[in-house]
Formats: sequence, C-alpha cells, structure tokens
Amino acid sequence: MNFEWFVCLRYLKAKRKHGFISLISLISIAGVMVGVMALIVVLAVMTGFTSEFRDKILGINSHVVVQDYTGNISNYDEVAAAVRAVEGVSGVTPYLYSQAMITGGEGGTGAVLRGLDPATAQGVLSLEKHLRSGSLADLAPVKTDGARTVPGIILGKELAVQLRVSTHDRVRLISASGPLTPMGVMPKVSTCRVVGIFETGMYEYDSALAYVSLETAQRFFDLPGAVHGLEVKTTDLNQADKVAKRIELALGQNFFAKDWMRMNRNIFSALALEKTALSIIMALVVMVAAFNIVSTLIMVVMEKNKDIAILKSMGATSGSIMRIFIYEGLVIGLTGTFLGVVGGLGLCALLSRYQFIDLPDVYPISTLPVLVLPSDVILIALSATVITLVATLYPSWQAAKVDPAVALRYE
Repeated sequence: MNFEWFVCLRYLKAKRKHGFISLISLISIAGVMVGVMALIVVLAVMTGFTSEFRDKILGINSHVVVQDYTGNISNYDEVAAAVRAVEGVSGVTPYLYSQAMITGGEGGTGAVLRGLDPATAQGVLSLEKHLRSGSLADLAPVKTDGARTVPGIILGKELAVQLRVSTHDRVRLISASGPLTPMGVMPKVSTCRVVGIFETGMYEYDSALAYVSLETAQRFFDLPGAVHGLEVKTTDLNQADKVAKRIELALGQNFFAKDWMRMNRNIFSALALEKTALSIIMALVVMVAAFNIVSTLIMVVMEKNKDIAILKSMGATSGSIMRIFIYEGLVIGLTGTFLGVVGGLGLCALLSRYQFIDLPDVYPISTLPVLVLPSDVILIALSATVITLVATLYPSWQAAKVDPAVALRYE
C-alpha cells in the first residue's frame, strides 16, 4: 500500500474531538447511496411502464403495417410473398379494418371490425395469448340449421359487457354502406356467433375491437379478393423501422410501410420524456450528496492542515497531497454508489416479486411494473462515480496549495 492510500484511510477516521467530521462522511455516503438507489428504481419503473405499454400494443397490433397508396390491395398473396422475402421479416398476414355497428340482445354500440386470416395471423399477432375463451380457429363459419352458416366473431371483454353477450351468443353486424334502393341506402346486416372473448388490459382495445375471419369481412364490406393492407412481424421489434424501409424499397413507390414506433409515437415519446425528467430530478439527489463530499473534504483539509504541512516538509509533493484527498472522496463516493446499487437492485427485486403496490384502474396494468436494464445500472454507477470524482477536485487542490512555512509558523 503506497503512502497516499495509507494516509487517505487514516484521514477517513477523524480524531475523537472531531468526530463530527466522521458523521458528515457517513451522511455523504448515505446521500450518494439514496440518490443511486432512487435513480435505479425510477429508471426500472419507467422502463417497466414502457415495456408493458409496448407489449399491450404489440399484442393486438403488428410490428409493421403495409398499405397501398392507391387504395385496397387486390393481389395481396403476391405482395405478401414479396414481403416475406425481405430480410428481417418473420411473418405476414392480410387484414381488413373498418367501423361497424354491433348489436346484441340488449342494445348496440359502434366498434372497429377487423378481418384477419386465422391461418397466418397467429404467426404475426399475439392475440391468442389474450383470449379468455375460444381461439382464432373458431372464426371460420360453421353450418347450423342445415346448410346455413354462421361466421364467428371475437369480442373485447368490455365490448361484450356493453352488449351483454357471452360466448355462443349471437350478435348482428350493421354496415351503413349497403345497396342503394328506391328507399335509399339499405344497411347491410350480418349475424355472427360469439366464439371468443379477449382481454388486453387496455380499455381502448377491449371496448372497441371485434375480430372476424378475412372471408367474413370481405363479404360484409363487399371487397371480394381484396384487403386493406398487410400486417408484418419482424425478427427484432427494435429494428422495425429499418425493416419497414426495406419493405418499401422491395415493393416500389406505390406502397408504404409504417412501423409500430411511428404509429404510436406520441405515447412512447411521452414515456421517454417522463423517464428523462425523473432521471434528472433523481440525479440532483446525487449532486446534493456530492456537495456533502465537498464540505466533508474541506473540513478534513482544515483539520489536517498541520499534518499536510508536515508531510510536505518530509518530501511529499503537491500531487501526492492532492491524490490523498481525491482517494478519500472516491472512497466515500464508491462506497455510497456500491451500497446504492445493491439497495436499488434489492428494492427492484422486492417490487417485482411481491408486487405490493397496486395501481388504480386508469392504468392498463394492475401492479407497478419493474424492469431493470444492466445498461441503466452501469450508466448510473458511472455517472455517480464521475460526479463524486469531480466533487473532490476543488478540496484536493486547496489541500495541495498548503504552504508548510505558513501552516507551521507558530508551532
């Protein structure tokens, strides 16, 4: 052990008559620890919120949506084959998307009707895991009453509650774009059988979405052999924007592709802004602790003024004196950072395992989400270390300026 570290460790223990300085050192360590711990927990919670919202949205929607500028896609099988050949694409399914009126036994309401292909949709959407009853395969029409076929429909949980229907009940789909007659436009009506109920946890989806088979939607909206677009799943959802650009290049200028980040930019931008704001606020706690380190070192320099003069008289250089107090500040900062990382990870583990904080119904999740990213923890630890290192520079510089002749003049 070189003498700088030896003296640094000795100075961390104040004399009995100056025990207040040791107390300030402990407070500085506690301040850094609380700041680091709070920053880890806040970032983990905000990352958890972002991840939960993303999973909820992508459970119903695809990573990329492909549409034609000119309108509907009639040769969608050929377009889907071209999209599958694009690098980064793992699944493609056609869809129809329009509004309709749904009526049940005790009332009706407007809803968004989505037609999908049960055979290919399972490889693109995660709707199956949100189903509380039924399956996508049940959407195919089944024969009842002899030759009559009744198509299936899957409703959101809140939509089913509004209609007061459950599985195996029948609902009617009503579209305003019906045939033109001398009496005016006659609405188109189709009867469906409820074959499933899904619940995503997001009220906007659960109260407004209904799914039918692609064949049923084409017949109901009078679009034989055509779809509104294609839904695409990518191998890496974080690279969806790049895959969307590749799809546009592969299909030509008549087509455009939108990734999930672009379609939900507002909500994820708001979450990112909140995460940044809270991170800055929590970082201020670490900076307050850094000021405590500055005051602690200044008081130590004042207490050890004569000792510093003696060390310089014995041959210690100004650089050695400066390193002594830099090491002392780093010991305080690194100890607080280490304890803060351990405490933060421990608190995150408790919040994730026991989930004792319940959220109100306005959120699509019931408990506080926690997701710790190693990169966040490393960044927080490095930032706290740099802040505490900077805090040691001024007191160390003042200690290096001590003049032995002046300090020992009256000794």
